[in-house]
Amino acid sequence: MQIASQRVASFHYTLTDGEGAVIDSSQGREPLAYIHGSGQIVPGLEKAMEGKAVGDKFKVEVPAAEGYGEHHEELIQAVPREAFQGVDKIEPGMQFQGSGPQGPISVTVTKVDADTVTVDGNHPLAGKPLHFDIEVTEVREASAEELQHGHVHGAGGHHH
Repeated sequence: MQIASQRVASFHYTLTDGEGAVIDSSQGREPLAYIHGSGQIVPGLEKAMEGKAVGDKFKVEVPAAEGYGEHHEELIQAVPREAFQGVDKIEPGMQFQGSGPQGPISVTVTKVDADTVTVDGNHPLAGKPLHFDIEVTEVREASAEELQHGHVHGAGGHHH
């Protein structure tokens, strides 16, 4: 059976940056399971998974535009330190939830001054190509319940 729309695919992956440093990996954990065609993984990887079958091993480079998007300078802002009331110590690398024009946004602190805190609303991997090493471990039809709920149940997925 091949990976296609509304099928559950499970796979092991190792994600590396352009220099080969590991960013994330499923090694030592359950394979990642998703419903193909539902936008649960980055678009470029989903496109590369189409038509693959159990046992397929491959490498794919996903360009930034088909990964976590391009880096947008307008998502970097200096905000008053008072916006972080209740947080005693603010350091670069800390992440917070904020409100943006399209709803909630996660921001990462990049710089802290006496009166301002610079935050970046870009995904940490925005603007970077993603290098995946993939091994497909399972392909099956999604159940009606999984399709209705919009996620995989059982191993590698959501447990109710």
